[in-house]
Amino acid sequence: MRRNEIELLAPVGSYASLVAAKQGHADAVYFGADTLNMRSGSSDMFVSNDIYTLTARAHEYGLKAYLTLNTIIYDNDIPIMERLLDEAARAGVDAIIASDIAVILDARARNLSVHISTQQNISNSRAVEYFAQWADTVVLARELSLAQVHTIADAIRDRCITGPSGKLVRIEIFAHGALCMAISGKCYLSLHTYSASANRGQCMQVCRRRYRVHDIEDGFELEIDNEHIMSPKDLCTIDFLDRIISAGVSVLKIEGRARPPEYVRTVTEAYHEALCALADGYYSPALMQSLKSKLADVFNRGFWDGYYLGRKLGEWADVHGSKANYRRKRVGIVKNFYKKIGVAEIETTDTGLDKGVRVLLVGPTTGSVFVDAAEPWSEDGHPLVQAGKGLTISLKVPEPVRRNDVVYVLEPRT
Repeated sequence: MRRNEIELLAPVGSYASLVAAKQGHADAVYFGADTLNMRSGSSDMFVSNDIYTLTARAHEYGLKAYLTLNTIIYDNDIPIMERLLDEAARAGVDAIIASDIAVILDARARNLSVHISTQQNISNSRAVEYFAQWADTVVLARELSLAQVHTIADAIRDRCITGPSGKLVRIEIFAHGALCMAISGKCYLSLHTYSASANRGQCMQVCRRRYRVHDIEDGFELEIDNEHIMSPKDLCTIDFLDRIISAGVSVLKIEGRARPPEYVRTVTEAYHEALCALADGYYSPALMQSLKSKLADVFNRGFWDGYYLGRKLGEWADVHGSKANYRRKRVGIVKNFYKKIGVAEIETTDTGLDKGVRVLLVGPTTGSVFVDAAEPWSEDGHPLVQAGKGLTISLKVPEPVRRNDVVYVLEPRT
């Protein structure tokens, strides 16, 4: 395997995350616009005018750009869908990620490439063969085992199942990030509770809450191990990527359009390093454990391997939110950056910044930049052990930052 044979696909929910994907060495990015995507209610709301800018910037960074348009489509949605597809064609989007046949057909009518979304729940080779009429890539159902993925990959090769490009259909799977208790995300909890359909991009995360289970017949509360009985841990496949690639997977998809830029950079960077290790022959349990520890620094609900290794039941989170090793606390903003010496001038508007802490700087054209051990300096050129709130300080940073970037201190969770 060569590194360039596997596409690493990163999520983009903001302009800062687009830069973070580049910093993490992604090969492609995916994003949604307007309301017809499965994360329309949980990430920055891009509109149709953003499609051109996002695609142009992605191409400038050497990344492919995929527009996600994968919700259920009703008749009143068709004008919006057509407008988004027209904009995607004008912008030169590399593919549309779709599940509804109306989107698929209209995308192909505009000569746009199509990737079949996991919302189609493709679980067998005949389904792949059917959708190959329109698509060059299929995202398989997240509930399959690697043995089942391997069977589908073998069938694609043996039966020479090709897409419109004339090339063998590529298999894409989710490699990292949040999982849903429902098959391929088809869930009605939010609809029943808040009249907000998860299948229309408005998931309210009802399943992530704590629940008590009562026996209706006698009123007794059942004893359960975990109050978060419907909230799966996050998927992490970094320590069996070799088996995933051997199964015939061509595209590794990272979930997380609702996650911050530092998540996108850290996760993409880790999987890129793992793929490089596989390609160059130094993939090892020790390295993967090191990368897994790095992944634990950013948003996660705990990790498990999903259903790929043959599990029949999920593993459930024991917290509502993140178990990340660090939480971020806002310090202030960047007032200036001196490129020649790599120093940022920071105004501590919100809280202070101590020597030795881990710092994160985030901005729409900066992406995410980490400083592992901060060394703040005063305005008059003296090193500081503690820089309090309301000061202007200087901080050496490893990569360029910009004015008005937000500065955070990353505090270890206790």
